[in-house]
Amino acid sequence: MATYPDARSVVEALAPDEPVILNRPHAAARAARFFADGFRGRSLYAVKANPSPDLIRILWDNGITHYDVASIAEVRLVRSILPDAELCFMHPVKPKSAIAEAYHQHGCRTFSLDSEEELAKIVDACCAPDGKPAKDLKLLVRLRVSSEFSELSLASKFGADLIDAPVLLQQARQHCDWLGVCFHVGSQAMTPFAYVQAIERVRAAIASSSVVIDIIDVGGGFPSLYPGMEPPPLEDYFDVIFRAAESLPISYSSELWCEPGRALCAEYSSLLAKVEKRRGNELFINDGAYGALYDAAHLGWKFPVKALDHEEAATAEDFALYGPTCDDADFMEGPFALPADIKAGDFIEVGMLGAYGAAMKTDFNGFGATLQIVVEDAPMQSMYDGRRVLPEKDNVVNLR
Repeated sequence: MATYPDARSVVEALAPDEPVILNRPHAAARAARFFADGFRGRSLYAVKANPSPDLIRILWDNGITHYDVASIAEVRLVRSILPDAELCFMHPVKPKSAIAEAYHQHGCRTFSLDSEEELAKIVDACCAPDGKPAKDLKLLVRLRVSSEFSELSLASKFGADLIDAPVLLQQARQHCDWLGVCFHVGSQAMTPFAYVQAIERVRAAIASSSVVIDIIDVGGGFPSLYPGMEPPPLEDYFDVIFRAAESLPISYSSELWCEPGRALCAEYSSLLAKVEKRRGNELFINDGAYGALYDAAHLGWKFPVKALDHEEAATAEDFALYGPTCDDADFMEGPFALPADIKAGDFIEVGMLGAYGAAMKTDFNGFGATLQIVVEDAPMQSMYDGRRVLPEKDNVVNLR
């Protein structure tokens, strides 16, 4: 993969007519070290956020040893890249064949579930050929919690209700070596209190079940920095989560886990796009809703933007963007603040697209081709700029 100092140097060297993904390995490495050193527990990378093999290797090289995989394709991918990584199959509803392959062929021992049916499926799929049950399973019961403090809800599809969770925990305890509780507060949680509220529901479930818990997995939701979304420092999340989990009625050697996706990879990539046409305050560019800007189109997500052919002090106006396909839905309302005199032929950089942007690109209408280039400058925005000093982290990862 070619390397350039920054987006402007890419334009000067290549003047690309196709969109270009600009990757920053140093940014992903910094985020990985931040979680590996700062979160007082295990950090599992949520592969769905960006399954790039290069990114997965970078995270591994910088201390991320556990991977949250949600499909058999992700299981195969991570195992092919990292023979020694610990795979955690955290999708609560899985095909029995996927469970069996993950366990018997790829060494996956950790599975999540939110129903009795899924528990039975896991137990059956992981049996030995002679019918003997597996004795090395780590089973995590997913609890439904609120997403009210997050920008994107994950509260409706998965998770056992609090009234059902105690029985499910009791049943799962009979079939595993390690038993855990997991949850997800939703994507882009804007306050650490989201985790406190969820952990209180975990406390109620544990108290009602009267079983020994070995893992508390607080899931994902750790935020990144976007225009109009300025969350507290991640250190505050780490501290609040640890303090809340530390008081739970769990075993002395229990482990604390988290599953960052966005927070580990958002700063990894940006997009270099070309303006093909201007119509008033609408810009037609060569990437869009069916490419790396899916979230900007379908979720109204705001991303940082800058024009590469203009001085920073240029007068700015708010623009909407159209992507390259023939579909009217290929539209990003924004607003995106760009120089008032921007015109066809100019280039813009859209930042913070390492999470989901690169992963959700399609080839619709024949516009899927995207060159990838490494750049060496800083991300357009960062949660890891050194303004806060991390506390010392113990070498142990349990809660006691």
